[in-house]
Amino acid sequence: MSLGIVMLVHTAFGRAEQVARHWSRAGCPVVIHVDRSVAPRVYRAFVESLSDLPDVHFSRRHRCQWGTWGLVAASQDAAELLLDRYPGVRHVYLASGACLPLRPVDELIAYLDARPQTDFIESATTADVPWTVGGLDRERFTLFFPFSWRGNRYLFDRFVEVQRRLGLARRIPRGIVPHMGSQWWCLTRKTLEAILHAPDRRRFDRYFRRVWIPDESYFQTLARLHSEHIESRSLTLSKFDFQGKPHIFYDDHLQLLRRSDCFVARKIWPHADRLYDAFLNHPEGAANRQEPNPGKIDRIFAKAVDRRTRGRAGLYMQSRYPNQGWENGVTAGKYSVFCGFSDLFREFEDWLARATGAQVHGHLYAPERAEFAGGQRIVNGALSDTAGLRDANPKAFLTNLVWNTRGERQCFQHGPRDAQAINWHITRDPNAQISVITGAWAVPLFKSDESFAVLRREAAALQKIERRMLDELHSPEAKARIRIWSMAEFIEAPMEPLQVLIDEIGQASGRRLAEAPVMEDLTGFGQFLQNLKNQGMHPYLMGDFPVEPAPRDARPRARKPYIVNQ
Repeated sequence: MSLGIVMLVHTAFGRAEQVARHWSRAGCPVVIHVDRSVAPRVYRAFVESLSDLPDVHFSRRHRCQWGTWGLVAASQDAAELLLDRYPGVRHVYLASGACLPLRPVDELIAYLDARPQTDFIESATTADVPWTVGGLDRERFTLFFPFSWRGNRYLFDRFVEVQRRLGLARRIPRGIVPHMGSQWWCLTRKTLEAILHAPDRRRFDRYFRRVWIPDESYFQTLARLHSEHIESRSLTLSKFDFQGKPHIFYDDHLQLLRRSDCFVARKIWPHADRLYDAFLNHPEGAANRQEPNPGKIDRIFAKAVDRRTRGRAGLYMQSRYPNQGWENGVTAGKYSVFCGFSDLFREFEDWLARATGAQVHGHLYAPERAEFAGGQRIVNGALSDTAGLRDANPKAFLTNLVWNTRGERQCFQHGPRDAQAINWHITRDPNAQISVITGAWAVPLFKSDESFAVLRREAAALQKIERRMLDELHSPEAKARIRIWSMAEFIEAPMEPLQVLIDEIGQASGRRLAEAPVMEDLTGFGQFLQNLKNQGMHPYLMGDFPVEPAPRDARPRARKPYIVNQ
Protein backbone atom coordinates (compact mmCIF):
# COMPACT_ATOMS: atom_id res chain seq x y z
CA MET A 1 0.00 0.00 0.00
CA SER A 2 1.34 3.43 -0.94
CA LEU A 3 -0.10 5.36 2.05
CA GLY A 4 0.80 4.84 5.70
CA ILE A 5 -0.73 6.58 8.70
CA VAL A 6 0.94 7.83 11.89
CA MET A 7 -1.54 8.60 14.68
CA LEU A 8 -0.71 10.57 17.84
CA VAL A 9 -3.23 9.61 20.53
CA HIS A 10 -3.63 10.76 24.11
CA THR A 11 -7.38 10.66 24.81
CA ALA A 12 -10.77 9.49 23.45
CA PHE A 13 -9.41 6.00 22.77
CA GLY A 14 -12.74 4.63 21.60
CA ARG A 15 -12.85 7.15 18.77
CA ALA A 16 -9.16 6.62 17.99
CA GLU A 17 -9.88 2.90 17.63
CA GLN A 18 -12.73 3.62 15.20
CA VAL A 19 -10.53 5.82 13.03
CA ALA A 20 -7.60 3.37 13.10
CA ARG A 21 -9.92 0.59 11.92
CA HIS A 22 -11.21 2.87 9.18
CA TRP A 23 -7.67 3.47 7.88
CA SER A 24 -6.84 -0.22 8.18
CA ARG A 25 -9.94 -1.36 6.25
CA ALA A 26 -8.77 0.81 3.37
CA GLY A 27 -5.45 -1.08 3.36
CA CYS A 28 -3.33 1.58 5.07
CA PRO A 29 -0.80 0.41 7.67
CA VAL A 30 -1.14 2.41 10.89
CA VAL A 31 1.44 3.16 13.59
CA ILE A 32 0.02 4.68 16.76
CA HIS A 33 1.88 6.63 19.39
CA VAL A 34 0.19 6.88 22.79
CA ASP A 35 1.26 9.63 25.17
CA ARG A 36 3.36 8.26 28.02
CA SER A 37 1.17 10.23 30.44
CA VAL A 38 -1.67 7.80 29.73
CA ALA A 39 -2.10 5.25 32.53
CA PRO A 40 -0.62 1.79 31.77
CA ARG A 41 -3.99 0.12 32.33
CA VAL A 42 -5.67 2.37 29.75
CA TYR A 43 -2.79 1.89 27.31
CA ARG A 44 -2.90 -1.92 27.56
CA ALA A 45 -6.66 -1.93 27.01
CA PHE A 46 -6.27 0.22 23.93
CA VAL A 47 -3.55 -2.03 22.48
CA GLU A 48 -5.68 -5.09 23.17
CA SER A 49 -8.70 -3.54 21.42
CA LEU A 50 -6.69 -3.30 18.16
CA SER A 51 -4.77 -6.55 18.49
CA ASP A 52 -6.89 -8.24 15.79
CA LEU A 53 -5.50 -5.88 13.12
CA PRO A 54 -2.10 -7.10 11.85
CA ASP A 55 -1.24 -3.78 10.18
CA VAL A 56 -1.75 -1.64 13.30
CA HIS A 57 1.38 -1.16 15.40
CA PHE A 58 2.43 0.89 18.42
CA SER A 59 5.64 2.89 18.65
CA ARG A 60 7.86 3.78 21.59
CA ARG A 61 6.06 6.17 23.93
CA HIS A 62 7.09 9.72 24.79
CA ARG A 63 5.62 12.30 27.12
CA CYS A 64 3.89 14.79 24.83
CA GLN A 65 3.22 18.13 26.47
CA TRP A 66 2.01 21.01 24.33
CA GLY A 67 4.82 22.96 22.71
CA THR A 68 7.58 20.51 23.72
CA TRP A 69 9.97 18.20 21.93
CA GLY A 70 8.01 15.06 22.86
CA LEU A 71 5.59 15.58 19.96
CA VAL A 72 8.46 15.63 17.47
CA ALA A 73 10.13 12.58 19.03
CA ALA A 74 6.83 10.70 18.92
CA SER A 75 6.40 11.53 15.21
CA GLN A 76 10.00 10.49 14.46
CA ASP A 77 9.79 7.10 16.14
CA ALA A 78 6.37 6.26 14.69
CA ALA A 79 7.46 7.28 11.18
CA GLU A 80 10.68 5.24 11.42
CA LEU A 81 8.72 2.18 12.50
CA LEU A 82 6.25 2.61 9.65
CA LEU A 83 8.94 3.06 7.00
CA ASP A 84 10.94 0.09 8.26
CA ARG A 85 7.99 -2.29 8.38
CA TYR A 86 6.37 -1.25 5.09
CA PRO A 87 8.82 -0.59 2.25
CA GLY A 88 5.95 -0.10 -0.18
CA VAL A 89 4.68 3.02 1.59
CA ARG A 90 5.32 6.11 -0.54
CA HIS A 91 3.53 8.77 1.56
CA VAL A 92 3.23 9.05 5.35
CA TYR A 93 0.24 10.96 6.71
CA LEU A 94 0.53 12.38 10.25
CA ALA A 95 -2.80 12.59 12.08
CA SER A 96 -4.06 12.78 15.63
CA GLY A 97 -6.58 10.68 17.48
CA ALA A 98 -9.04 13.58 17.10
CA CYS A 99 -8.71 13.61 13.29
CA LEU A 100 -11.54 12.28 11.15
CA PRO A 101 -11.31 11.26 7.45
CA LEU A 102 -13.93 13.22 5.52
CA ARG A 103 -13.64 11.49 2.15
CA PRO A 104 -13.15 7.85 1.12
CA VAL A 105 -9.57 6.80 1.77
CA ASP A 106 -9.32 5.56 -1.82
CA GLU A 107 -9.72 9.15 -3.00
CA LEU A 108 -6.83 10.28 -0.78
CA ILE A 109 -4.63 7.43 -2.05
CA ALA A 110 -5.45 8.24 -5.68
CA TYR A 111 -4.75 11.92 -5.04
CA LEU A 112 -1.30 11.13 -3.59
CA ASP A 113 -0.50 8.53 -6.27
CA ALA A 114 -1.02 11.23 -8.86
CA ARG A 115 1.57 13.34 -7.02
CA PRO A 116 4.25 10.82 -6.04
CA GLN A 117 7.03 13.39 -5.48
CA THR A 118 4.96 16.03 -3.67
CA ASP A 119 5.27 16.79 0.03
CA PHE A 120 2.22 18.40 1.60
CA ILE A 121 3.44 20.41 4.55
CA GLU A 122 2.69 23.99 5.51
CA SER A 123 6.10 25.67 5.57
CA ALA A 124 6.69 29.43 5.66
CA THR A 125 9.39 31.66 7.09
CA THR A 126 8.64 33.60 10.27
CA ALA A 127 8.53 36.84 8.28
CA ASP A 128 5.72 35.47 6.12
CA VAL A 129 3.26 34.12 8.69
CA PRO A 130 0.79 36.48 10.36
CA TRP A 131 -0.77 33.86 12.61
CA THR A 132 1.84 33.37 15.36
CA VAL A 133 0.05 33.84 18.68
CA GLY A 134 1.91 34.63 21.89
CA GLY A 135 4.27 37.36 20.72
CA LEU A 136 7.11 35.02 19.65
CA ASP A 137 7.94 34.40 16.02
CA ARG A 138 11.68 34.44 15.23
CA GLU A 139 12.49 34.54 18.95
CA ARG A 140 11.16 31.02 19.38
CA PHE A 141 14.27 29.93 17.43
CA THR A 142 16.81 32.12 19.26
CA LEU A 143 15.81 32.12 22.97
CA PHE A 144 15.95 29.42 25.64
CA PHE A 145 12.71 27.92 27.01
CA PRO A 146 13.38 25.82 30.12
CA PHE A 147 9.88 26.51 31.53
CA SER A 148 6.55 25.28 30.20
CA TRP A 149 4.33 27.98 28.72
CA ARG A 150 1.23 26.16 29.91
CA GLY A 151 2.60 24.71 33.13
CA ASN A 152 4.41 27.77 34.43
CA ARG A 153 3.42 30.81 32.42
CA TYR A 154 4.84 33.30 34.93
CA LEU A 155 8.39 31.89 34.85
CA PHE A 156 8.15 31.44 31.07
CA ASP A 157 7.35 35.13 30.54
CA ARG A 158 9.89 36.39 33.09
CA PHE A 159 12.71 34.31 31.60
CA VAL A 160 11.90 35.60 28.12
CA GLU A 161 12.07 39.18 29.46
CA VAL A 162 15.46 38.53 31.11
CA GLN A 163 16.91 37.11 27.90
CA ARG A 164 15.67 40.11 25.93
CA ARG A 165 17.21 42.56 28.40
CA LEU A 166 20.55 40.74 28.47
CA GLY A 167 20.60 40.29 24.71
CA LEU A 168 20.95 36.52 24.93
CA ALA A 169 20.42 34.58 21.72
CA ARG A 170 21.00 31.05 20.48
CA ARG A 171 22.75 30.50 17.20
CA ILE A 172 20.65 28.95 14.45
CA PRO A 173 22.54 25.97 12.94
CA ARG A 174 24.28 26.68 9.70
CA GLY A 175 22.48 25.49 6.61
CA ILE A 176 18.87 25.88 7.75
CA VAL A 177 16.35 28.68 7.55
CA PRO A 178 13.60 28.34 10.21
CA HIS A 179 10.17 27.69 8.78
CA MET A 180 6.84 27.26 10.51
CA GLY A 181 3.50 25.67 9.72
CA SER A 182 0.80 23.24 10.75
CA GLN A 183 1.89 20.17 12.69
CA TRP A 184 -0.19 17.90 10.45
CA TRP A 185 1.70 16.94 7.30
CA CYS A 186 1.87 14.30 4.59
CA LEU A 187 5.48 13.64 3.47
CA THR A 188 6.98 11.35 0.85
CA ARG A 189 9.14 8.42 1.90
CA LYS A 190 12.13 10.03 0.22
CA THR A 191 11.84 13.31 2.16
CA LEU A 192 11.02 11.65 5.46
CA GLU A 193 13.92 9.19 5.22
CA ALA A 194 16.26 12.04 4.31
CA ILE A 195 15.21 13.89 7.46
CA LEU A 196 15.39 10.86 9.74
CA HIS A 197 18.71 9.53 8.38
CA ALA A 198 20.49 12.84 7.77
CA PRO A 199 24.14 12.96 8.97
CA ASP A 200 23.31 16.21 10.81
CA ARG A 201 20.20 14.85 12.48
CA ARG A 202 21.74 14.73 15.96
CA ARG A 203 22.81 18.38 15.66
CA PHE A 204 19.43 19.48 14.37
CA ASP A 205 17.58 17.47 17.03
CA ARG A 206 19.71 19.02 19.75
CA TYR A 207 18.87 22.50 18.45
CA PHE A 208 15.13 21.97 17.93
CA ARG A 209 14.77 20.26 21.28
CA ARG A 210 15.01 23.75 22.83
CA VAL A 211 12.89 25.58 20.27
CA TRP A 212 9.47 26.71 21.43
CA ILE A 213 6.68 24.60 19.84
CA PRO A 214 9.12 22.49 17.74
CA ASP A 215 6.33 20.35 16.26
CA GLU A 216 5.38 23.40 14.16
CA SER A 217 8.92 23.98 12.90
CA TYR A 218 11.09 20.82 12.89
CA PHE A 219 9.72 18.98 9.85
CA GLN A 220 8.61 22.29 8.30
CA THR A 221 12.23 23.51 8.30
CA LEU A 222 14.06 20.30 7.40
CA ALA A 223 11.67 19.40 4.59
CA ARG A 224 12.98 22.48 2.80
CA LEU A 225 16.46 20.86 2.70
CA HIS A 226 15.38 17.57 1.14
CA SER A 227 12.08 17.88 -0.69
CA GLU A 228 11.92 17.96 -4.48
CA HIS A 229 8.51 19.64 -4.48
CA ILE A 230 6.63 21.14 -1.53
CA GLU A 231 2.98 22.09 -1.57
CA SER A 232 2.94 24.50 1.36
CA ARG A 233 -0.41 23.43 2.72
CA SER A 234 -1.82 20.74 4.91
CA LEU A 235 -4.30 18.17 3.65
CA THR A 236 -5.88 18.26 7.12
CA LEU A 237 -8.56 20.86 7.72
CA SER A 238 -7.83 22.65 10.98
CA LYS A 239 -9.17 26.05 11.98
CA PHE A 240 -8.02 28.25 14.82
CA ASP A 241 -9.63 31.08 16.76
CA PHE A 242 -8.06 34.46 17.46
CA GLN A 243 -6.22 33.04 20.50
CA GLY A 244 -4.60 30.28 18.45
CA LYS A 245 -6.84 27.56 19.90
CA PRO A 246 -8.27 25.01 17.47
CA HIS A 247 -11.94 25.12 16.59
CA ILE A 248 -13.77 21.97 17.63
CA PHE A 249 -16.21 20.43 15.15
CA TYR A 250 -19.57 19.18 16.40
CA ASP A 251 -22.50 17.33 14.85
CA ASP A 252 -24.04 20.50 13.46
CA HIS A 253 -20.89 21.05 11.36
CA LEU A 254 -21.65 18.05 9.14
CA GLN A 255 -22.59 19.98 6.00
CA LEU A 256 -19.82 22.49 6.62
CA LEU A 257 -17.20 19.72 6.64
CA ARG A 258 -18.61 18.15 3.51
CA ARG A 259 -18.50 21.49 1.73
CA SER A 260 -14.78 21.87 2.45
CA ASP A 261 -13.86 18.91 0.17
CA CYS A 262 -10.91 18.22 2.52
CA PHE A 263 -9.61 14.72 3.12
CA VAL A 264 -9.22 14.91 6.91
CA ALA A 265 -10.40 17.31 9.63
CA ARG A 266 -9.47 18.03 13.22
CA LYS A 267 -10.45 18.59 16.00
CA ILE A 268 -13.59 16.47 16.21
CA TRP A 269 -15.59 16.38 19.43
CA PRO A 270 -15.43 12.80 20.78
CA HIS A 271 -19.21 12.70 21.26
CA ALA A 272 -20.06 13.87 17.73
CA ASP A 273 -21.83 10.58 16.90
CA ARG A 274 -23.41 11.97 13.76
CA LEU A 275 -20.05 13.01 12.28
CA TYR A 276 -18.34 9.71 13.01
CA ASP A 277 -21.28 7.75 11.63
CA ALA A 278 -21.53 9.84 8.46
CA PHE A 279 -17.83 9.81 7.55
CA LEU A 280 -16.71 6.40 8.84
CA ASN A 281 -19.75 4.22 8.20
CA HIS A 282 -20.98 5.96 5.03
CA PRO A 283 -17.87 7.45 3.44
CA GLU A 284 -19.40 7.16 -0.03
CA GLY A 285 -21.64 10.09 0.87
CA ALA A 286 -18.60 12.37 0.78
CA ALA A 287 -17.18 11.11 -2.51
CA ASN A 288 -16.63 13.98 -4.94
CA ARG A 289 -13.15 13.80 -6.51
CA GLN A 290 -12.75 17.54 -5.98
CA GLU A 291 -9.58 19.40 -5.05
CA PRO A 292 -9.52 20.08 -1.27
CA ASN A 293 -10.67 23.66 -0.81
CA PRO A 294 -10.93 24.86 2.81
CA GLY A 295 -11.33 28.37 1.42
CA LYS A 296 -14.98 27.53 0.79
CA ILE A 297 -15.67 27.75 4.51
CA ASP A 298 -13.12 30.39 5.48
CA ARG A 299 -15.80 33.07 5.41
CA ILE A 300 -17.77 31.24 8.09
CA PHE A 301 -14.76 30.95 10.38
CA ALA A 302 -13.79 34.57 9.78
CA LYS A 303 -17.31 35.51 10.78
CA ALA A 304 -17.00 33.35 13.90
CA VAL A 305 -13.75 35.08 14.89
CA ASP A 306 -15.37 38.47 14.29
CA ARG A 307 -18.38 37.49 16.39
CA ARG A 308 -16.10 36.16 19.14
CA THR A 309 -13.88 39.24 19.27
CA ARG A 310 -16.42 41.98 18.51
CA GLY A 311 -19.75 40.45 19.45
CA ARG A 312 -23.05 41.76 18.14
CA ALA A 313 -23.62 45.49 18.11
CA GLY A 314 -25.13 46.59 21.40
CA LEU A 315 -25.25 43.11 22.97
CA TYR A 316 -23.21 42.44 26.09
CA MET A 317 -22.48 39.14 27.79
CA GLN A 318 -23.64 39.02 31.39
CA SER A 319 -20.31 37.41 32.33
CA ARG A 320 -17.95 39.88 30.65
CA TYR A 321 -17.94 43.50 29.56
CA PRO A 322 -15.47 44.79 26.96
CA ASN A 323 -13.11 47.63 27.72
CA GLN A 324 -14.44 51.04 26.81
CA GLY A 325 -13.97 51.61 23.11
CA TRP A 326 -13.60 47.89 22.36
CA GLU A 327 -17.30 47.10 22.14
CA ASN A 328 -18.95 46.62 18.78
CA GLY A 329 -21.34 49.54 19.13
CA VAL A 330 -22.55 50.93 22.43
CA THR A 331 -26.17 50.09 21.58
CA ALA A 332 -27.99 47.92 19.06
CA GLY A 333 -29.93 50.62 17.23
CA LYS A 334 -30.67 54.30 16.85
CA TYR A 335 -32.64 56.16 19.51
CA SER A 336 -33.47 59.78 20.37
CA VAL A 337 -32.97 61.74 23.59
CA PHE A 338 -34.88 64.98 24.18
CA CYS A 339 -33.68 67.38 26.84
CA GLY A 340 -35.99 70.24 27.80
CA PHE A 341 -38.78 69.51 25.30
CA SER A 342 -41.25 68.09 27.82
CA ASP A 343 -40.60 71.13 30.04
CA LEU A 344 -41.34 73.58 27.23
CA PHE A 345 -44.25 71.75 25.52
CA ARG A 346 -47.39 70.29 27.04
CA GLU A 347 -47.93 66.54 26.48
CA PHE A 348 -44.85 66.45 24.29
CA GLU A 349 -44.52 62.66 24.50
CA ASP A 350 -48.01 62.06 23.09
CA TRP A 351 -47.44 64.57 20.28
CA LEU A 352 -44.08 63.02 19.33
CA ALA A 353 -45.57 59.51 19.28
CA ARG A 354 -48.34 60.66 16.91
CA ALA A 355 -45.91 62.54 14.67
CA THR A 356 -43.33 59.74 14.35
CA GLY A 357 -44.93 56.42 15.27
CA ALA A 358 -41.94 55.77 17.55
CA GLN A 359 -42.04 54.45 21.10
CA VAL A 360 -41.83 57.63 23.21
CA HIS A 361 -41.05 57.32 26.90
CA GLY A 362 -41.01 59.93 29.59
CA HIS A 363 -37.94 60.48 31.78
CA LEU A 364 -36.38 57.02 31.86
CA TYR A 365 -33.84 58.17 34.44
CA ALA A 366 -36.23 60.09 36.69
CA PRO A 367 -35.37 59.78 40.40
CA GLU A 368 -38.60 58.01 41.35
CA ARG A 369 -38.93 55.46 38.54
CA ALA A 370 -38.36 54.87 34.85
CA GLU A 371 -41.27 56.50 33.06
CA PHE A 372 -42.00 53.94 30.36
CA ALA A 373 -44.39 54.80 27.53
CA GLY A 374 -48.05 54.34 28.43
CA GLY A 375 -47.24 54.06 32.12
CA GLN A 376 -45.96 50.50 31.76
CA ARG A 377 -44.20 49.03 34.79
CA ILE A 378 -42.34 46.30 32.86
CA VAL A 379 -41.31 46.37 29.19
CA ASN A 380 -39.63 44.04 26.67
CA GLY A 381 -36.96 41.86 28.22
CA ALA A 382 -38.53 42.08 31.70
CA LEU A 383 -37.04 45.53 32.26
CA SER A 384 -38.55 46.95 35.42
CA ASP A 385 -39.27 50.61 36.09
CA THR A 386 -37.73 50.30 39.56
CA ALA A 387 -35.18 53.07 40.03
CA GLY A 388 -32.87 50.95 42.20
CA LEU A 389 -32.53 48.20 39.58
CA ARG A 390 -32.01 50.76 36.83
CA ASP A 391 -29.37 52.73 38.72
CA ALA A 392 -27.39 49.60 39.64
CA ASN A 393 -26.22 49.62 36.01
CA PRO A 394 -27.60 52.59 34.04
CA LYS A 395 -25.74 51.64 30.87
CA ALA A 396 -27.06 48.07 30.87
CA PHE A 397 -30.58 49.42 31.40
CA LEU A 398 -30.31 51.50 28.23
CA THR A 399 -28.53 48.89 26.11
CA ASN A 400 -31.04 46.22 27.15
CA LEU A 401 -33.97 48.49 26.30
CA VAL A 402 -32.60 49.24 22.83
CA TRP A 403 -31.61 45.60 22.21
CA ASN A 404 -34.96 44.20 23.34
CA THR A 405 -36.92 46.62 21.12
CA ARG A 406 -34.84 46.23 17.94
CA GLY A 407 -36.74 47.50 14.91
CA GLU A 408 -38.70 50.10 16.87
CA ARG A 409 -37.25 53.57 17.41
CA GLN A 410 -37.01 54.47 21.10
CA CYS A 411 -37.27 58.07 22.32
CA PHE A 412 -37.06 59.32 25.88
CA GLN A 413 -36.80 62.54 27.85
CA HIS A 414 -33.78 63.53 29.89
CA GLY A 415 -32.74 66.52 31.95
CA PRO A 416 -30.76 67.82 34.92
CA ARG A 417 -33.35 66.44 37.36
CA ASP A 418 -32.63 62.89 36.20
CA ALA A 419 -29.84 60.49 37.14
CA GLN A 420 -26.73 61.72 35.34
CA ALA A 421 -24.61 58.56 35.31
CA ILE A 422 -25.85 57.67 31.82
CA ASN A 423 -24.79 60.96 30.19
CA TRP A 424 -21.31 59.98 29.05
CA HIS A 425 -22.45 56.64 27.61
CA ILE A 426 -25.09 58.41 25.51
CA THR A 427 -22.66 61.12 24.43
CA ARG A 428 -20.16 58.67 22.95
CA ASP A 429 -22.81 56.48 21.31
CA PRO A 430 -23.04 57.00 17.52
CA ASN A 431 -26.59 55.63 17.63
CA ALA A 432 -27.82 58.44 19.89
CA GLN A 433 -29.61 61.50 18.55
CA ILE A 434 -29.49 64.10 21.35
CA SER A 435 -31.54 67.28 21.13
CA VAL A 436 -31.20 69.86 23.90
CA ILE A 437 -33.10 73.05 24.69
CA THR A 438 -30.85 74.62 27.30
CA GLY A 439 -32.48 76.32 30.26
CA ALA A 440 -35.92 74.77 29.68
CA TRP A 441 -35.71 73.24 33.16
CA ALA A 442 -36.59 76.74 34.43
CA VAL A 443 -40.15 76.55 33.04
CA PRO A 444 -41.44 74.09 35.71
CA LEU A 445 -39.83 76.34 38.34
CA PHE A 446 -41.60 79.32 36.84
CA LYS A 447 -44.91 77.43 37.09
CA SER A 448 -44.21 76.27 40.65
CA ASP A 449 -45.82 77.68 43.80
CA GLU A 450 -42.71 77.12 45.93
CA SER A 451 -41.14 80.00 47.81
CA PHE A 452 -38.73 82.02 45.74
CA ALA A 453 -35.79 81.18 48.01
CA VAL A 454 -36.34 77.45 47.33
CA LEU A 455 -36.74 78.08 43.61
CA ARG A 456 -33.51 80.07 43.53
CA ARG A 457 -31.51 77.24 45.14
CA GLU A 458 -33.03 74.65 42.85
CA ALA A 459 -32.40 76.79 39.77
CA ALA A 460 -28.74 77.20 40.72
CA ALA A 461 -28.35 73.42 41.24
CA LEU A 462 -30.10 72.50 37.97
CA GLN A 463 -28.07 75.01 35.97
CA LYS A 464 -24.83 73.61 37.37
CA ILE A 465 -25.88 70.05 36.43
CA GLU A 466 -26.88 71.07 32.93
CA ARG A 467 -23.61 72.93 32.46
CA ARG A 468 -21.68 69.72 33.21
CA MET A 469 -23.91 67.83 30.79
CA LEU A 470 -23.22 70.39 28.05
CA ASP A 471 -19.48 70.12 28.69
CA GLU A 472 -19.71 66.38 28.02
CA LEU A 473 -21.73 66.97 24.86
CA HIS A 474 -19.04 69.37 23.61
CA SER A 475 -16.26 66.83 24.30
CA PRO A 476 -14.02 65.88 21.34
CA GLU A 477 -14.87 62.25 22.13
CA ALA A 478 -18.60 62.79 21.64
CA LYS A 479 -19.93 60.60 18.81
CA ALA A 480 -23.67 61.13 19.13
CA ARG A 481 -25.71 63.27 16.74
CA ILE A 482 -26.08 66.37 18.92
CA ARG A 483 -28.18 69.51 18.43
CA ILE A 484 -28.30 72.26 21.05
CA TRP A 485 -30.49 75.39 21.15
CA SER A 486 -30.88 77.95 23.89
CA MET A 487 -34.49 78.29 24.99
CA ALA A 488 -34.71 81.88 23.68
CA GLU A 489 -33.36 80.78 20.31
CA PHE A 490 -35.71 77.80 20.04
CA ILE A 491 -38.99 79.56 20.77
CA GLU A 492 -38.35 82.21 18.14
CA ALA A 493 -39.03 79.64 15.39
CA PRO A 494 -39.80 76.22 16.87
CA MET A 495 -41.32 74.56 13.80
CA GLU A 496 -38.12 74.37 11.79
CA PRO A 497 -36.04 72.44 14.37
CA LEU A 498 -39.04 70.25 15.20
CA GLN A 499 -39.41 69.34 11.52
CA VAL A 500 -35.69 68.47 11.33
CA LEU A 501 -35.96 66.20 14.36
CA ILE A 502 -39.07 64.45 13.06
CA ASP A 503 -37.44 63.89 9.66
CA GLU A 504 -34.34 62.41 11.28
CA ILE A 505 -36.33 59.94 13.34
CA GLY A 506 -37.89 58.93 10.03
CA GLN A 507 -40.60 56.59 11.34
CA ALA A 508 -43.53 58.29 9.60
CA SER A 509 -43.91 59.73 6.10
CA GLY A 510 -41.81 62.76 5.23
CA ARG A 511 -44.71 65.21 5.06
CA ARG A 512 -44.58 68.62 6.66
CA LEU A 513 -45.83 68.86 10.23
CA ALA A 514 -49.57 69.50 10.30
CA GLU A 515 -49.80 69.72 14.07
CA ALA A 516 -47.47 71.57 16.44
CA PRO A 517 -47.02 70.72 20.12
CA VAL A 518 -48.64 73.15 22.55
CA MET A 519 -46.07 75.42 24.18
CA GLU A 520 -46.37 76.42 27.80
CA ASP A 521 -47.61 79.95 28.50
CA LEU A 522 -44.44 81.95 29.11
CA THR A 523 -46.09 85.24 30.02
CA GLY A 524 -43.98 86.68 32.82
CA PHE A 525 -41.10 84.26 32.30
CA GLY A 526 -38.68 87.09 31.54
CA GLN A 527 -39.54 88.79 34.82
CA PHE A 528 -39.03 85.47 36.65
CA LEU A 529 -35.53 85.22 35.24
CA GLN A 530 -34.85 88.82 36.20
CA ASN A 531 -35.97 88.08 39.75
CA LEU A 532 -33.46 85.23 39.89
CA LYS A 533 -30.77 87.65 38.77
CA ASN A 534 -31.86 90.14 41.38
CA GLN A 535 -31.43 87.46 44.03
CA GLY A 536 -27.84 86.79 42.90
CA MET A 537 -28.43 83.73 40.70
CA HIS A 538 -27.57 84.36 37.04
CA PRO A 539 -29.63 82.12 34.69
CA TYR A 540 -27.55 82.27 31.53
CA LEU A 541 -28.29 78.95 29.79
CA MET A 542 -31.72 79.88 28.46
CA GLY A 543 -30.50 82.87 26.47
CA ASP A 544 -31.74 86.47 26.58
CA PHE A 545 -35.36 86.95 27.55
CA PRO A 546 -36.70 90.51 27.80
CA VAL A 547 -38.22 91.44 31.15
CA GLU A 548 -41.29 92.75 29.37
CA PRO A 549 -42.47 91.37 26.04
CA ALA A 550 -42.28 93.81 23.13
CA PRO A 551 -45.56 95.75 22.83
CA ARG A 552 -47.73 94.75 19.92
CA ASP A 553 -48.85 97.66 17.72
CA ALA A 554 -52.58 97.30 17.20
CA ARG A 555 -52.64 99.65 14.26
CA PRO A 556 -52.34 98.04 10.86
CA ARG A 557 -48.97 98.54 9.25
CA ALA A 558 -49.10 100.93 6.32
CA ARG A 559 -48.34 99.35 3.01
CA LYS A 560 -45.43 100.66 0.97
CA PRO A 561 -46.52 102.48 -2.18
CA TYR A 562 -45.76 100.86 -5.47
CA ILE A 563 -46.12 101.85 -9.10
CA VAL A 564 -47.75 99.84 -11.79
CA ASN A 565 -46.48 100.60 -15.27
CA GLN A 566 -49.13 100.66 -17.90
